[in-house]
Amino acid sequence: MIVKRHTTSDRRLILTICDDEILGRIYSEGEKQLDLSSEFYKGEKMAESQLRELVKHAYMINAVGKKSIKCCVDSGVIDAGRVATISKIPYAQMVRF
Repeated sequence: MIVKRHTTSDRRLILTICDDEILGRIYSEGEKQLDLSSEFYKGEKMAESQLRELVKHAYMINAVGKKSIKCCVDSGVIDAGRVATISKIPYAQMVRF
């Protein structure tokens, strides 16, 4: 999986997580679009074990792709019932309050 770390002005961690094989592509369905070619998603390759630990510390997560979603659901940070799809590509967002 590809992970990019962003930080808010108050230093909270935001993660974008994307499956390797869909990074760089654009998916559309009606009015909706997933643009995985933007710099927002271009990060570093990370092992699932590392990612499982990192997501516990994130304030916000934007995850796209089957493997990325599964990792987040299995880690308990994203509810499987909140996952949506665009062109059969699953995606979800999480914000901690």
